[in-house]
Amino acid sequence: MRGATRMHHFRIEQDRSVDYMGRIDAVHKWLLPGIINCPGCGLTWGGGSKTYPSVDLTPVLSLADFEEARAEPFEEYERLCELVRPFLPPGAVLEPGAGLGPLKGNARGRFGQLVSPDPWWLLVQREALEKLEAEGLRGLKACRTELRFRQRNSPDFVELEILPKGRAHPDCLPPQREPLCSRCHRFGISLPDDLLLDASTLPNDRDLFRLEDFSGVIVCTERFVDACQRLGLDGVAFLPLPSK
Repeated sequence: MRGATRMHHFRIEQDRSVDYMGRIDAVHKWLLPGIINCPGCGLTWGGGSKTYPSVDLTPVLSLADFEEARAEPFEEYERLCELVRPFLPPGAVLEPGAGLGPLKGNARGRFGQLVSPDPWWLLVQREALEKLEAEGLRGLKACRTELRFRQRNSPDFVELEILPKGRAHPDCLPPQREPLCSRCHRFGISLPDDLLLDASTLPNDRDLFRLEDFSGVIVCTERFVDACQRLGLDGVAFLPLPSK
């Protein structure tokens, strides 16, 4: 792509080329509802690719409001957002359907040191995390999981909490597109086939983040890739991403 720089950033995805047969069937313990007929764009929707596993909602009296996947009128969604907001990590951005708290569910099979069972989650075995931390990588925040393994010698997985920090460059987006909704902040554009990062929006204080506008895309730096390869950590693939 004309004007793009050399590739210092990479997209993280599950590595389908390795012979791991592990399966994780899990959801985050709590979640925000989707919304019905947003007063800004008129749409009914819920995302869920923004997840904050460090959040502990147990002090909230109405915990049942965060345990069922559903859609609610916008006013109720806003009310629930305000209950959650005091417990969020700095830099968190809420969206309808956002996952909160530890990943809870069942797992079985063989896994690599890193696992991305959905594009917007990244799990790492605790021993591998300690090795990455020893490399001085920035922005690695590990959160406990509540995964149940029905097997011997089960791995000890933690989930990395990955904050939204960067954006796609306008050059890779359709020239005619709807503006960001002023109420629900929905960005109604499909992920471009040739994703180009906006270099001016990328953080320089962390080696792992997700995009603000395409939050299902987890991005890491060259330093993160080099450390994983040097340490022999497997289970995910690193796809180069150009920036401009």
